[in-house]
Amino acid sequence: MASRRLALNLAQGLRGRSGGLSVPVRRGLATPHSPALKTQTTTLKNGLTVASQYSPYAQTSTVGMWIDAGSRAETDETNGTAHFLEHLAFKGTSKRTQQQLELEIENMGAHLNAYTSRENTVYFARALNEDVPQCVDILQDILQNSKLEESAIERERDVILRESEEVEKQLEEVVFDHLHATAYQQQPLGRTILGPRENIRDITRTELTNYIKNNYTADRMVLVGAGGVPHEQLVEMADKYFAGLPSKSPESAAYLLSKKKADFIGSDVRIRDDTIPTANIAIAVEGVSWNDPDYFTALVTQAIVGNYDKALGNAPHQGSKLSGIVHKNDLATSYMSFSTSYSDTGLWGIYMVTDNLANVDDLVHFSLREWTRLCGSVTPAEVERAKAQLKASILLSLDGTSAVAEDIGRQIVNTGRRMSPGEIERVIDAITEKDVMEFANKKIWDQDIAISAVGSIEGLFDYARIRADMSRNF
Repeated sequence: MASRRLALNLAQGLRGRSGGLSVPVRRGLATPHSPALKTQTTTLKNGLTVASQYSPYAQTSTVGMWIDAGSRAETDETNGTAHFLEHLAFKGTSKRTQQQLELEIENMGAHLNAYTSRENTVYFARALNEDVPQCVDILQDILQNSKLEESAIERERDVILRESEEVEKQLEEVVFDHLHATAYQQQPLGRTILGPRENIRDITRTELTNYIKNNYTADRMVLVGAGGVPHEQLVEMADKYFAGLPSKSPESAAYLLSKKKADFIGSDVRIRDDTIPTANIAIAVEGVSWNDPDYFTALVTQAIVGNYDKALGNAPHQGSKLSGIVHKNDLATSYMSFSTSYSDTGLWGIYMVTDNLANVDDLVHFSLREWTRLCGSVTPAEVERAKAQLKASILLSLDGTSAVAEDIGRQIVNTGRRMSPGEIERVIDAITEKDVMEFANKKIWDQDIAISAVGSIEGLFDYARIRADMSRNF
């Protein structure tokens, strides 16, 4: 938007009343490019981190609070509380009723939103630069002064139960929830974000207020800004609105358990339902954490395995060796390789969907054979292709102030610092085929796997047979 507006202003400045150019325009000498935009960080006295990337020509901004607390910070009894709170945040505060809150946002033309993950909760707003102070005031109000009225709790209880029903119809969500549940059995990371239905029905106001008291503390929160809001201005707003936040989380049993390293467990969970016309299967090894030195190597290795979608026009030419085998033999409708990271662990694997139910074992076999090939036979060409795809994906994902704010918040909450796009590009460029093979030998070769399968999965071999495919010498 900023560049479009700038171009419009320049065009108007050069044109006379007749609509033509008023003076001849000569191209001058090239001028140095403005320095790369930097991420600035400041820590307040109470421990709250303020991080921003100021773009002087941007006319809009995104501001938000990234919190190091999600479903992992809950207990079995309170699982679903973080997501429940996200719903209640916009239902009124001690200063604003729900109607006043909605009208205030509407009158600014702003957007206010929130989401919950296993390790983070995020509240953010997008608005014109001049409305940023008002947005920060609203954010602090819903974070510190939400009324959490019993009537609102009961209304949202029904909404979340319906949301849970919708999620249960999305097979990919179901498979990945079960994958976490089996890979991290009896551990906080294995719980779902929405929580079990019985918890949603039973969550009380006391549990909600306790979650805020135990987790919404300055040492676990980052106020992020991206766009046309100067860093110094954001720091002033943070000092004005968030100086009263408690400095440190109480070390409750739930907090200590959430910070204990998760143990990956080789295991499987299968839900056979022959009324579902497809087999939906996820297989994963233990991946890498956000801070792992192999974080980007894991992403490059994942990109080598690649993705495949039979419905796309370029399905026969999607680059990876596995996609060629899958397409030639019609083994899958689609597959997606993934590398999911958390603070101390991760899941690296593949999610497959197929309606060729007679050849489910072949699909799994060729996928794992591709994994073991990575341990000893990777070409420079496929590494370069994977690196180019990864760099493009990362840079394209940073389009817009909300995407930049998301990147800043996620990195600082999870790693303590933000790597610039240029720094990330240099790290990826330095990865070689040798690095990929070393990663594969360390993380894939003869390693335990977690399997989650839903649908028409009669043709899926037993765990021991699949596990044996993790050390094939071809």
